[in-house]
Amino acid sequence: MKTLVLGGARSGKSRFAEGLARGFEGQKTYIATAEPFDEEMRQRIARHRQERAAHGWTTLEAPLDPAAALRQAAGFVLLDCVTVWLGNLMHHGRDIGGAVDGLLAALGETQSRVVMVTNEVGLSIVPENAMARRFRDEQGIANQKLSAAVDEVFFVAAGLPLRLKG
Repeated sequence: MKTLVLGGARSGKSRFAEGLARGFEGQKTYIATAEPFDEEMRQRIARHRQERAAHGWTTLEAPLDPAAALRQAAGFVLLDCVTVWLGNLMHHGRDIGGAVDGLLAALGETQSRVVMVTNEVGLSIVPENAMARRFRDEQGIANQKLSAAVDEVFFVAAGLPLRLKG
């Protein structure tokens, strides 16, 4: 089973995605994509690592290549967050389309239960600058490709999940 969970910032996506692992017997792997670009982010990442460990998660840090992490993970796998990963790719000047295709290939190869978290960024105004518009477009294209490749899709708003597929 492969699942995509999308929604806005602080919508409850990650909490819902983590809840899908409740009752799962076996290894739980959290693929984290955040990079610590500043002190606040370093503290946030450290806090999240501690919280996940306390709940039995093994964390794989994969800010640029979650496909490789997915290939080595087993059991229940939670990839959080596709949006942060795409931002990392843009920041480092990487090929986003090729990277998304690589993630799709890894997703097709794994036998693990996979849940991916991503933001829906296309519900707002058109961004005022070219870089932000490119990011919005890349995110929308990635979300479309990922949603086509998974068994179920949920949209989360205000902590409430709405099943869109599956």
